[in-house]
Amino acid sequence: MRFHLVSLPHTQTTDAYSACAFTEKVRKFAIMMTSLGHEVFLYAGAQNDAPCTEHITCISEDDRRKAVGASHYCMASFDARLPHWQTFNGNAIREIGKRIQQKDFICVIGGTSHQPIALAFPNHMTVEFGIGYPGTFAKYRVFESYAWMHTVYGAQAGNPAAADGVWFDDVIPGYFEVERFPFSAEKDDYYFFIGRLIERKGYSIAVETCKRLGARLLIAGQGTPPEYGEYLGVIGPEERGRIMSRARAVFVPTTYIEPFGNVAVEAQGCGTPVISTDWGAMTETVEHGKTGFRCRMLSEFVDAATKVDTLDYAYIRERAQRLYSLDTIAERYDRYFRRLLTLWDRGWYA
Repeated sequence: MRFHLVSLPHTQTTDAYSACAFTEKVRKFAIMMTSLGHEVFLYAGAQNDAPCTEHITCISEDDRRKAVGASHYCMASFDARLPHWQTFNGNAIREIGKRIQQKDFICVIGGTSHQPIALAFPNHMTVEFGIGYPGTFAKYRVFESYAWMHTVYGAQAGNPAAADGVWFDDVIPGYFEVERFPFSAEKDDYYFFIGRLIERKGYSIAVETCKRLGARLLIAGQGTPPEYGEYLGVIGPEERGRIMSRARAVFVPTTYIEPFGNVAVEAQGCGTPVISTDWGAMTETVEHGKTGFRCRMLSEFVDAATKVDTLDYAYIRERAQRLYSLDTIAERYDRYFRRLLTLWDRGWYA
């Protein structure tokens, strides 16, 4: 199979931009599809570490830097009307047009900001291959969790009771690189929070829980750090894996309906328990009482933090690898795209 994989105009597909979950999905999708022998044409910024058949630059580094400005790249806007998006999409359309063949797939990750690309190729299948955002448009969609798929269906219908399923949508969860998140059966005496330091990510819940216990809390991510805890700044995947692997637990107390939450899976990949809220994708990724605890009251967060040492770290690691490793997810994507290929022939009846 052949994939035209489109990244974002404000990042590069390198480790230096690992804090952007969308860009990481592009980079790892390229790893998975090339590992299965498929062709991947990657349309991205000027710098790239992802394996691919061909890397096509769609925006210069100077233009990318100007677009991001003084802000962190994770704070950049997704808006097809912005000049850098128009430049990127226009170049992607032109370059895809030079290479595309009849049964190729166009894979996008920017939601409606990438819609102009799909409109330029109405006779090809454009797939939103990792939906963790609200602005979806494509006929073929892969959601990161059942929780988020159903949330989007209800929202787009306007009335949840009127929402119907879509046959050629699918759910394929997020994924992690096993080698970057090492297992440790020995834990040090600290808890860990990593993510954007905004209230809806729930960092204040981690802070209040650890303050109640007088516990050490390490914090990483972009934003203004709280007064309590040891702030590490924005860190890369290797350091993230090392710190996660030795933590007593990782807090992922997102207060909104989390579409997936890569941190929860990465932590479990290290054999480290997760302490989370009890909605969104956490209901699928965190096995309550086995790989972590899902909580609804502060007293439950505090209680969970005292119980994480009783969990089986080896089981946490094994389950994460079995469900979310690149090897596992690559096969799921392969099955999904082969299902779509039947639409050129017998479709539903294949």
